[in-house]
Amino acid sequence: MSRRKARELALQTLFQLDYNNIDLDKAITSVMEEIGTISENARSYALKLVLGTKEHLSEIDDIISAKTEEWTIERMPGVDRNIARLAVYELNFSKEDIPQNVVINEAVELAKIFGTDDSSRFINGILGALIKTRVQ
Repeated sequence: MSRRKARELALQTLFQLDYNNIDLDKAITSVMEEIGTISENARSYALKLVLGTKEHLSEIDDIISAKTEEWTIERMPGVDRNIARLAVYELNFSKEDIPQNVVINEAVELAKIFGTDDSSRFINGILGALIKTRVQ
């Protein structure tokens, strides 16, 4: 299973849900049509990520807001906002045992693919600050 593909699918689905008034099935189907063939395992993992992120959205947004002094959630670019949400879900709420550095690396890679030139640094800064406060 390609977890990176699952994260890409989850990110694009969260982005769709963030900007369009559509249900989850329609959003994920729309994204899958765009992506093309994806394994059932990757689709299943993506669905877990999306559902988990949506379930904990207010808590996740509070965590992100605490680490971004000059940026409100609403003011962040949509891609960056949803990459951060996805990563915070994996770090704080997922039942999967994924090393922190893997989650951060995957989020930064998503930012490089889908975000702006500044997105990867922005995402790395948010997640790095989150990890630092967890260690102390």
